[in-house]
Amino acid sequence: MIDRQRGVPIALGSRIPLASLIQMLAVAEHLSFYRAANALGVSQSSVSARIKALEEDLGILLFERNTRGVRLTEAGRLFVERVSAGVDHLDHAVKSAGMTALGERGRLRIGVHGLIPHSFLAKLIGRFRDAYPGVEIDIAESTAREAIAQLRADQLDIAFVVGTPNPPDCHSRRIWTEPLVVAMSDRNPLAARERITWAELADETFLVRPGGPGPQVHDHILIRLSGRWQTPSILRVSVERASLLSMVGQGFGVTLLGAASSLSPVAGVGFLPIGDEPEPVMFSAVWSPFNRSTALRNLLNLADEMRRSL
Repeated sequence: MIDRQRGVPIALGSRIPLASLIQMLAVAEHLSFYRAANALGVSQSSVSARIKALEEDLGILLFERNTRGVRLTEAGRLFVERVSAGVDHLDHAVKSAGMTALGERGRLRIGVHGLIPHSFLAKLIGRFRDAYPGVEIDIAESTAREAIAQLRADQLDIAFVVGTPNPPDCHSRRIWTEPLVVAMSDRNPLAARERITWAELADETFLVRPGGPGPQVHDHILIRLSGRWQTPSILRVSVERASLLSMVGQGFGVTLLGAASSLSPVAGVGFLPIGDEPEPVMFSAVWSPFNRSTALRNLLNLADEMRRSL
């Protein structure tokens, strides 16, 4: 079909009212204008008029009429199959859009410093998945600096980081705290203590990863030990968390962790609280103020609910 004013082709489907297609499908299902009209709650004359107008627009006969009712023509049968599939897709699209708007469907990209079993963060993500099974969750591990850069590049929706960063172009919120513990080989003479002090750790070699919370751990060690005792021995090891703890168990050195790590025993490794650590470690959520994701809001609301119940 040609638009005579503009001289360009027009898709016929864009001119057909959706109501006409729905009434056509009802007639095809009931094979009766009367029963289709009753099912739709409209008059039989309205259905008959719409079907006739539709056939005229298409230039084909969809139904053969007779005294006993109607039946589909071969062209009508093919048209009904294609329209029925299209209406199903439209219905799915409408429902999906509605669920996404409510935060019940979609995707949530989460940056983490590490996902420790039994930790607040692991429980939060687990409860969110139970509450919103239709939301796909992508998890990426990185340093706080990398995570904030990814937020700015719209590669993450939210990042959970160690500390209390306050970047001027992002929102941030304190979510939970954990006491700081030191992990050391259970063969270390200090491992028999109930707790330990920074002075007793001054001669230890600290193992620090370059990824995850490693940079913050490195800085924290320097803050606590530099200037009071000899320069601390810090060894950077490019391994995953499990390998790091394995190295600790083998006596390569000690490392600092949040207390949630002690809830998952590791062979050969002991976890001791640091008695003179002035305050627990703070963990924060950071996200872009331009992110309008309802799934993100639901996650933050759930985090607040969990925090209040602690």
